[in-house]
Amino acid sequence: MPTAHVKKHISSFQIIILGFLSVILVGTLLLMLPFSTKSGNGAPFSCALFTSTSATCVTGLVLQDTFTYWSFFGQLVILLLIQIGGMGVVTVAVAIAIFSGRKIGLMQRSTMQEAIAAPQVGGIVRMTGFILKTAAVAELIGTVLLSIVFCPEFGPAKGIWYSLFHSISAFCNAGFDLIGVKQPFSSFTSYSGTPIVNLVVIGLIIFGGIGFLTWEDIRSNKWHFKKYRMQSKVILTVTGILIFLPAVYFFFFEFSDLPLLDRIWTSIFQAVTPRTAGFNTVDMTALSDSGKTFIILLMLIGGSPGSTAGGMKTTTVAVLVSCALSVFRKKERTQFFGRCVPDGTERNAATIALMYIALFLTSGMAISRIENIPILSSLFETASAIGTVGLTLGITPSLSIASQLILIILMFFGRVGGLTLIFAAFSKINSKRSNFPQEKITVG
Repeated sequence: MPTAHVKKHISSFQIIILGFLSVILVGTLLLMLPFSTKSGNGAPFSCALFTSTSATCVTGLVLQDTFTYWSFFGQLVILLLIQIGGMGVVTVAVAIAIFSGRKIGLMQRSTMQEAIAAPQVGGIVRMTGFILKTAAVAELIGTVLLSIVFCPEFGPAKGIWYSLFHSISAFCNAGFDLIGVKQPFSSFTSYSGTPIVNLVVIGLIIFGGIGFLTWEDIRSNKWHFKKYRMQSKVILTVTGILIFLPAVYFFFFEFSDLPLLDRIWTSIFQAVTPRTAGFNTVDMTALSDSGKTFIILLMLIGGSPGSTAGGMKTTTVAVLVSCALSVFRKKERTQFFGRCVPDGTERNAATIALMYIALFLTSGMAISRIENIPILSSLFETASAIGTVGLTLGITPSLSIASQLILIILMFFGRVGGLTLIFAAFSKINSKRSNFPQEKITVG
């Protein structure tokens, strides 16, 4: 009897997941080396794994202060992980293939399309080149501008290194910092009133979080907003709203004790950074419970598709809100700017939101129970992890191994994406099945 040979194919979603897992594993092994830490003993496996996951998933949650614990080599490894994670493992792999002169096949193009949420496979190699150039230019400009502040303060060599590190970390929305040179775990609190640092970091966070497809749209159509793709219009509109409204809230209700100029900078910075960046210019524990809850909501929303940011994404929230408005107005389709969204988009958005909220809540309750800490503190931590943000109320270093593992899973889920994991797990399931008979069910 002849034996049937079935060729096994790995889906694009599985390649993305395996790519991130491989980078995390390599990063973990490198951070465990003796010369990766300033003590010369190397990091324990749990600390190395947590840090590697946080850097690759561009989150920023840390068990040890990045400056005081890690050596220059360890910091360099973390920076490389941030760059790879921010750009995307597949993007970096395709870039290496392009530079080495290798031919990019259909499978690689399809995987790249899924990785950056491109609308089509055509032009994906050109898009990769645009992504690399955009990131390089943005990070270089950020480095030059930050060096204006850091070089006079820390000297030329350290100043340039700190500028480069924070420029890449900000553009990739990672939240890792080296300001522990002043005070461990202090982030940018010592620069809350420094205009250059605020402007550059805020600009890089927004630039990286908007998404490369949107910037490509802006480059092609310049200021002709009407010519933009519907997705670009939605991203820019929602991003503007999610910066303006939180800034107004923080200005009037959270930082009223600060001088006017510092109050303005702080309000804008804290409105931008929860969108998966993870830096802070004020002590998060000093916020009111309402302020912490507001930041939790912003962290869950996150950035935009095809960007360096994580979270549910601005487009997901926009589709859900528009869908609700369509129901209120008794309209059949969800629409933006005179265009209807494709069938199934609402289901995808609802599925993503449900997964994020369910994981965020159950993980928060689990950590609260395990560590015996207030539920709001736990939810702040889990929102920061699944949104790949990095903001914390200071409880991360004291968490047990079990809670650390929960956060590692959340960070990976938040960076790779819920639907990517689901599609990778169920890639062989045949979707072309007959439908069951319909029967009405009342909701609401």
